[in-house]
Order: sequence, then structure tokens, then C-alpha cells
Amino acid sequence: MIGPMPFPFHPAGDDPVPAAVRGFARAHADLVTLHEDPIHLVARHRAPGRRVGLVSGGGSGHEPLHAGFLGRGMLDAVAPGPVFTSPHNKAVLHASRAAAGPEGVVHIVKNYTGDRINFGIAAERLRMEGVDVARVLVDDDLATDGLDTATGRRGTGATVVVEKILGAAADGGAGLTEVATLGAEVAAASRSLAVASRAQSSARTGEPAFALDGQLDYGVGIHGERARRSIDRPSTEDLVERMVGEIVDGLPAPAPSGDAGVVLVVNGMGGTALLELYVLAELASAALERRGLDRAGLLVGTFVPALDMAGFSLTLTRMRPAWTSLWSAPAQTAAFPRTETS
Repeated sequence: MIGPMPFPFHPAGDDPVPAAVRGFARAHADLVTLHEDPIHLVARHRAPGRRVGLVSGGGSGHEPLHAGFLGRGMLDAVAPGPVFTSPHNKAVLHASRAAAGPEGVVHIVKNYTGDRINFGIAAERLRMEGVDVARVLVDDDLATDGLDTATGRRGTGATVVVEKILGAAADGGAGLTEVATLGAEVAAASRSLAVASRAQSSARTGEPAFALDGQLDYGVGIHGERARRSIDRPSTEDLVERMVGEIVDGLPAPAPSGDAGVVLVVNGMGGTALLELYVLAELASAALERRGLDRAGLLVGTFVPALDMAGFSLTLTRMRPAWTSLWSAPAQTAAFPRTETS
């Protein structure tokens, strides 16, 4: 028998995702339309000049990713999966059919095996139906960079940056190849790193999924994957300095077209207060200034959490001059806030 749990408030004996998706669609009925068989959501409004639809998706438990970024200026359709589990390829297929423009659809996919497989199956079926498809793979997680794994770097916080920039480009009438090429460039220019002081809660027991004994998991994944190492907790100032240094070192060199500074995303992992996130934003901004890096944009909030994990991630994207107007272009979605530009 399961005792009192700090998490979650789920329907009794039921999968929380269908009810949560219905609740989201009810709360944002002016922005999205819900389809339940299979579950996918479609933006009600899109720029009339869009030639390419943008579709993303992934496991639930990371809200507002992705449904929170549905709407004009960002995504056209989303396929949510079970908690920490890829959506079924049938849901991706239906979402893509609904979103496809006259030049097809671009899939924005985080680099996880299940996501790659199910988006890939859907893409094959779409091509058989005569729909052009391109994929943008987001692989920004420094914690898995260089490891001997089948997939390489995981896809994490940079997904939001990619979705925002590609959404603005699609609104401007960019075609399939142009959008896909831009997405690959933005993903390649982005790196992230996450830490946690408490794991996410298990829905079965209510206890943390893993114990840290007062340490920090340094390089934790958004599905609650354990980091390569746990460290003794330094001061917050020293922690942010270390993280920013590693991320900056992991960024590619500026492109020949020029360097327009960096976009900084300070993301809560689900159990971190906004008060803390603003402290982290101030410390990270100062660390960038000490390195002589101009800040092209700052985004602070909970955008890609891991249920109720106590922790945060930092994402940096090395911007090109042509991207700055795309980053600051307006968007009408449930979750993307006003951006600050320098």
C-alpha cells in the first residue's frame, strides 16, 4: 500500500497524461485544439505565410515543453507521450498531418532513442503519403558529450531556443530546407548542463528516485538520468561559475558570419523556486560578463523540468547576427514569456 506522497496529485489509479492534456487544452482553448485518438495538440493560429509546419513532442513530465510552445511564432502541433516516454509514432503521424504546410513538415526531435525511432517511423509514413519531412535533432547536453553511447549528447534545454528561432523563421516564409538547415545550426551552437540536489519523486513510492546524501548530481538528465558524478555542494557562486565555464568551453567557435553574443536560458527542473532562478540568472550573467561575452537574450523560468526535481539547467546558444531578430520576434503561446534582448 502506498502511503501519503508529496507527489503527485494524479487521478486515482489512472495515467495522469490524458487528464493533464485535457486540462491544458481547456485552459488554453483560444490557442490549441486537442485530439484524443491518438493524443496530439494543434495550434489554432499560424502565420498565413508559413510554408512549413513545425512539430515536436516527447515524454510528459517536462511541462510546459512542448505543448506550452504551441501557437503563432513557435510550434504548429505537438505529440505528448507518457511520463518520460516517447510518444507513439501514430501520434506523431497525426500531429504532422495536421501541421504540414505546402512544403511539408519539420520534426524537432530531442536526441533520445525512443524519440528518434518514433519520429523516424512517422516520417517514413509521411513520405509515403507524399509529404516532405526534415528532422532537426537537438543534442545540447554537455554531460553526455564524448561518452561512448549509441546516441551521443542528449537533447535538453536548447530545444526551447530551437523551437523559438525556427518558429520565427517559418512565420517569415522560410522553406523546408532553409528551416531544417537553420535548426541544425542553432542546435550545433547550443550547449547545456544541469545539476540536481534532489531527484524527482517516484509516482509509485513518493520518494526521490535516487538518493544524493547532501551532494549534487552534476550533469543530471531531464528524465532523471543519473549524472556521471556527484559532487560536494559548493557555494552557489562557485557552482554557477564552474557550470558557465564548462558550457562556454563547450561552445563552438563563432561562425564566419559573425558573433552576436549568447542567449542564456536559466531553467528550473521542477522543484526550484523562481526566486532561486533569478539569483542564478544574475550570477550566470555576471560570469558571462567576466568572460567578455555579450548577452543577446535572457530567458528565466521553468521550461524543461523533470517532474519535481530540485535543480536547474543552464543553456547557452552562440548567436549569429541573423538570428537575433528571430529570437526576439513575437510569439503567441501559453508558456513562452517576453524575452529580454541587449
